[in-house]
Amino acid sequence: MFVANGTGAGDTTQHILVVEDEPIIADAVAARLVSEGFGVTKAADGPTAVERCAEVQPDLVVLDLNLPGFDGLEVCRRIQAARRVPVVMLTARDDETDMLVGLGVGADDYLTKPFSPRELVARVKAVLRRAEATPGPVLESDGLRIDPAARVVTIDGTVVHLTPTEFDLIRVLAEAGRTVLSRDQLLSMVWGYRDGSGARTVDSHVRSVRRKLGDETIRTVHGVGYAFGAPSGVTS
Repeated sequence: MFVANGTGAGDTTQHILVVEDEPIIADAVAARLVSEGFGVTKAADGPTAVERCAEVQPDLVVLDLNLPGFDGLEVCRRIQAARRVPVVMLTARDDETDMLVGLGVGADDYLTKPFSPRELVARVKAVLRRAEATPGPVLESDGLRIDPAARVVTIDGTVVHLTPTEFDLIRVLAEAGRTVLSRDQLLSMVWGYRDGSGARTVDSHVRSVRRKLGDETIRTVHGVGYAFGAPSGVTS
C-alpha cells in the first residue's frame, strides 16, 4: 500500500518502507513519516515486505521483528542479499539477543516497543544522514584497512561485511586515534542523537564490531567510553 507524501512526484523525495503487522502502529508510523516529507509504502508480512522492497527500492526500511509469513530477521537477510538498504528494526522485547541478531543480519539501528513516532523519525533521519555522509581518507593499522569512500573494511586483504552503522562506528573511533570517546559523543557522532539516549545501542554495536573485527579492535575505558584498540595507531 502506497501512502502519498503530498509533495508531488519530485525526484528528491526519500521513500520509506514500513513493515509492521499491527495496523495501528503501521498507520501511526506512516502518518508521522509522511508529515516529515517522506514517501511511504506499507507491508504487513514477511513475503510482502520482500516484494515491496524489490518493487519500490526504498531509501530505508522500518522493519518489525515479529511478522507473519516469516520474521523480520529473514526479511532483513533477503532484502540485504538483493540490495544494500538501511534498516531500522522494531522489537517488542527489550532483549539484547534479538538486537544483536538483528544487527548481525544487516539492521542499522533498532527501537524497542513502545516507542514514540518522534523518536523513530529521529532514528530514521540519523541513519539516512550516515548513509549520505562525505567520505574521508583511507585508514590503516596492523592489517586493518578502512576505506570510507568505498565503505569497505578489510583485514589482511579480506573484506569483512559491516552494516553501515558498524562501519561508521569503527571509522569514527579510528579517526579519533587514541582519543577515548564517551557513549554520548559516539551517539552524537555516529547516530546523530543529541539527547544522550541510547547508550545500550552503542554497547550492542561495539560487541557486534568486536565479533567481526576482533576483540582488540575497540578498547573499553571503564567509566569513560571506548577508543580504537589497534596498538600502533592509525595512519591515513
